Amino acid sequence: MTISIADVVSPQLPALRMFARALTGSQERGDAYVVATLEALVADKGLLRRDLPPKTAMYRAFLKVWDAMPMNHTADTPDSGASAVADRRIETLTPRPRQAFLLAALEEFPTADIGSILDIEESEVRALVDTAGREIADQIAARVLIIEDEPLIGLDLESIVTEIGHEVVGIAVTRGEAVAVARKTNPGLVLADVQLADGSSGIDAVNDILGEIDVPVIFITAYPERLLTGERAEPTFLITKPFRPEMVKAVMSQALFFDIRAGRPRGDAAA
Repeated sequence: MTISIADVVSPQLPALRMFARALTGSQERGDAYVVATLEALVADKGLLRRDLPPKTAMYRAFLKVWDAMPMNHTADTPDSGASAVADRRIETLTPRPRQAFLLAALEEFPTADIGSILDIEESEVRALVDTAGREIADQIAARVLIIEDEPLIGLDLESIVTEIGHEVVGIAVTRGEAVAVARKTNPGLVLADVQLADGSSGIDAVNDILGEIDVPVIFITAYPERLLTGERAEPTFLITKPFRPEMVKAVMSQALFFDIRAGRPRGDAAA
């Protein structure tokens, strides 16, 4: 039995409305595009690709409608007004990188799915995410502290951070070193592993740092279960190893762009 368009579309609407708000900078404008997409789907059932996963197909249809409006092909310079800071910032991003950034950072689509949504190759997706990262860094360049005990991973993260225009202030391998570097450099973003070189905890290192400065934190770990226990505050930003560079870039940009503070998990979960 063929699944109706309504059955495909309905489960996607809550998340799509949030995405539309982020893309357009306002819930009212976002909802208008969601409604326009629903009307377009009624008029042309072929707009919804049945060979794609439902969510991928729905976002593809939505962005086809959004792209059909000439006004959406240039970045805006919005008034300061009463809009939220993030809403004003998002409108200054070049439209295509803006789409790729939000699809990766907010919706966590894999690169291949973003390519299907935007009708481009995966290499182009990565280039767009890089462009968005650099445009965000132009607005809010950050000093980044990396807490990572594996030298090659630390260097890899350093390369990712600098590629999109941020500065690495240090790569710490133990809890004590991380706290000392944070005190000395006052970073604007922390990338933290969970298990550190001397057996100490990256979670404890982050808690020590957050006790002294307010800074967004992204945990990058092979042990997500040590953070996602449901027993304590969980981090806002969590990337699982092995990581994809474009995901690290997107989540970094998200953390800085929306100026959200990471959660502060308590306890030595990595002990």
